[in-house]
Amino acid sequence: MSRPLLIIQHVPHEGPGLLAGVLDRYSIPFQTVDLSRGTPYPDPRNYSAVITLGGPQSANDDTAVMLNELANIRTILQNNIPYLGICLGMQVLVKAAGGEIKPCTVKETGFSGPDGHPFTVDLTQEGIQDPLFNGLGTNLRVFQLHGETVTLNNAITLLATGKTCAHQIVKASSRAYGIQSHFELTPQLLHSWLSIDNDLQAMDREKLIDFFREIRSDYEKTGTTVLKNFLRIAEII
Repeated sequence: MSRPLLIIQHVPHEGPGLLAGVLDRYSIPFQTVDLSRGTPYPDPRNYSAVITLGGPQSANDDTAVMLNELANIRTILQNNIPYLGICLGMQVLVKAAGGEIKPCTVKETGFSGPDGHPFTVDLTQEGIQDPLFNGLGTNLRVFQLHGETVTLNNAITLLATGKTCAHQIVKASSRAYGIQSHFELTPQLLHSWLSIDNDLQAMDREKLIDFFREIRSDYEKTGTTVLKNFLRIAEII
């Protein structure tokens, strides 16, 4: 029997979203571990790949849970285990690979920036050539929800940039990726976050819902393509 894929959650409301549908479609076995419930981080060497989701914590937290997570990500990097980190999952990857985490000059929240223009990321030349983005264009619409950003070192490759926070998508080994934005977004996740997150609650709820409704088809196509490409890179499909 093939090894399952491991999904790491940091809080119950930041679930796998689009990822769950892709895994079900391909009948890929997976195990979900929510670190906020006190469940230990399992040995990543027992899994075919690791996907780490977002959360309100910081990769700079000096807690036993965060320090243990960073140690496990270093194990992932040392063993070339396929890894995909989303939002906080990207930041812990960068931290484990020797980069730094710092506050954003301006928080990125929702579908548009302070200037009213939609959040997008632009692939670098390395990103254009990377198989994670096969079948996609070079400019991608994204949903953002983060107050910290990353500083890279020479061991980390920048795959996509953004206007407000420059470092948006990175690669820390041949099969370890980090994405700052939420490509896994679904209407269910958005509604959940609108009822919980303080930054989103300060925004126009109906406008956010309507905006996602307008772009949902293209947005979900992008997210599904990225996730399927990662599963191919991990040699799972």
